Amino acid sequence: MLTSISRTTFTRLPGTACYSARRVQQKPKTAIVMLNMGGPTDTDQVGDYLHRIMTDRDMIQLPIQSKLGPWIANRRTEEVQKKYMEIGGGSPILKWTNSQGQLLADSLDRLHPSTAPHKHYVSFRYVPPFTDEAFTQLERDGVERAVIFSQYPQYSCATTGSSLNAIADFYKTREVPKNIQFSLIERWATHPLLAKVFAERIHEKLALFNEKEQDDVLILFTAHSLPLKAVSRGDTYPHEVAATVANTMLHLGLPNPYRLVWQSKVGPLPWLQPYTDDAIKAYAKQGVKHLLLVPIAFVNEHIETLHELDIEYCYDVAKEAGIKQIERAATPNAHPIFIDALADIVIQNLDKGHTVSKQFLTRCPHCVSQRCLQSKAFFKQLCGYNEKSNKDTPNVVTLKN
Repeated sequence: MLTSISRTTFTRLPGTACYSARRVQQKPKTAIVMLNMGGPTDTDQVGDYLHRIMTDRDMIQLPIQSKLGPWIANRRTEEVQKKYMEIGGGSPILKWTNSQGQLLADSLDRLHPSTAPHKHYVSFRYVPPFTDEAFTQLERDGVERAVIFSQYPQYSCATTGSSLNAIADFYKTREVPKNIQFSLIERWATHPLLAKVFAERIHEKLALFNEKEQDDVLILFTAHSLPLKAVSRGDTYPHEVAATVANTMLHLGLPNPYRLVWQSKVGPLPWLQPYTDDAIKAYAKQGVKHLLLVPIAFVNEHIETLHELDIEYCYDVAKEAGIKQIERAATPNAHPIFIDALADIVIQNLDKGHTVSKQFLTRCPHCVSQRCLQSKAFFKQLCGYNEKSNKDTPNVVTLKN
């Protein structure tokens, strides 16, 4: 049964970055499925959120994970709940993703009317709305086209890969709809408007420093770290993050020194370094007194920006280290340039017939994961069907359990 949907249309107010909203009733033609890990909206969700992360072998691999994962989650729940209380009681990632999605759909309706109406669907990995909820709903809505759009600009098997595996799992036990044309956007680290919005965020914070010191402020681009085991396997995430950094600095066009550092390490195994907090301390010892942190791999605010960067690093670590001034650039959130970036990425996907990239289908050189192999085969068939003109070929995908 095809149903109408209620969608919010946003209009930018003249001379501001604010938007007004109006509700309209529309039946969606094109779904934009926004993938991310998500975050608990209140402290009651924290325990389940941590449990899902610690038992997801795509995200983190532990010995006897079925037992050790829940034990770690239970042990950390109270501590993490306190952190969420310190940033307002929950993560704003769902709020920002919905804002981005609604503004994106509105832009697509205006810029690409042939595939309108567009509707965004949030597909989180570890908190609601989950993958099965998003795909069940878009099927019920009767969409004709579905663009699976990772909200991680830089691809990693642990992030985007995990979300894509969850989609493949969803369709293991059910038939893929024959009337939906699927395509995949799994990475967009070098899009010029992504660099532009990060450059804008940097300009905003550099303006807070004394004008005589602005050119000497050390810019620390910070991203979620990755286990060295994954890096050695060939995960593309580190060099894609570095590409975003390089593009941002080119767009910025300023003489400031900069480095890429890594945050959010979990567990005892070696991860990508230097760590963000250690870098702040080390530069303070070298006499650097003015720093700007730029979360280059996050597109909206959440626990790792609002608590780890703002409270733990910009306040606690920097104060102890003797940093004179440290600022933290905002994530893109609903910045108009960022919405333009998302719209341009989707329009290119719609217009150029990009269904699934060869980059995604290529495995890491040392990958031995059968789950990865099956997932890539699934998406090749799911999206590859759309490259064929033979509509009599059923869009049915099956995976072995």
